[in-house]
Amino acid sequence: MKYGVEPPVVESFLPEVEEDRVMETMVEVPLVDRLRAGLPMGEFSTLQRLLEIPEEELARLVGISAATLHRRKCAGHLETPESERVVRFARLFGLAMEVLESEGAAREWLKSQNAATAGEAPLSYADTEFGAREVEHVLGRLDHGVF
Repeated sequence: MKYGVEPPVVESFLPEVEEDRVMETMVEVPLVDRLRAGLPMGEFSTLQRLLEIPEEELARLVGISAATLHRRKCAGHLETPESERVVRFARLFGLAMEVLESEGAAREWLKSQNAATAGEAPLSYADTEFGAREVEHVLGRLDHGVF
């Protein structure tokens, strides 16, 4: 099977903007396969740009040291666990954008201390999968007006 150009993963979790999208004629590689192969470092950079946080902070959230980050940059791709964590934060950012209705509001909410996440910023609280699920629940409650 011939695969086409792989679309960005991080940006795929953002709410769609009202614009015409051209359908690709080639088959996309399933996300699970892409995660298993490791996402390109460009996905890490895209997430960093969206969150507007330093590279070192995102590396910490993704669970990689400065030395490992340097190795990943040289290799050009992340390993599977790191790729999954990048997708975790992209998913949360996209959900926050949907609930809070703007990129800036989502970014600010994720980076600000919150009583619902034990006084931590939701972004920091989501450094584990369980924490990320809790942040999703908080966003769900906000979306439904349950504080």
